[in-house]
Amino acid sequence: MIAKVGLDGHYGGALVLSKTLRDAGMEVVYTGLFQTPEKVVQTAIEEDVDVIGLSFLSGEHLAHTSKVMRLLKKRGIEDLPVLVGGVLPKDDVYELEEMGVNNVFRADTPVKDIVDYILNIRELCKTP
Repeated sequence: MIAKVGLDGHYGGALVLSKTLRDAGMEVVYTGLFQTPEKVVQTAIEEDVDVIGLSFLSGEHLAHTSKVMRLLKKRGIEDLPVLVGGVLPKDDVYELEEMGVNNVFRADTPVKDIVDYILNIRELCKTP
């Protein structure tokens, strides 16, 4: 699942990544713009997703990601992999990882690296 949380209206990167993941054989749930953390978690549960990807440009990534992580824990699904991507300050990567985010992909990350990482995570999730 790829989600745009908050008032961030920039969706180009999320759409490109969604198409690239589909081309790699993955089913992608794209939530569209202006989602709340609550809606992201609810959609992840309803769609039974393997991975949550949060895409940001607006600068609210720390607050929104923190809330998503708290809600996942509250719902008992804190083991669901969460990835954060977009135009993010390098200094915020550590804080996102401390929240429990599995990986952070900044805007300069090659799309192939993101695809490979997600394919690897999906395989790990299938391992008993």
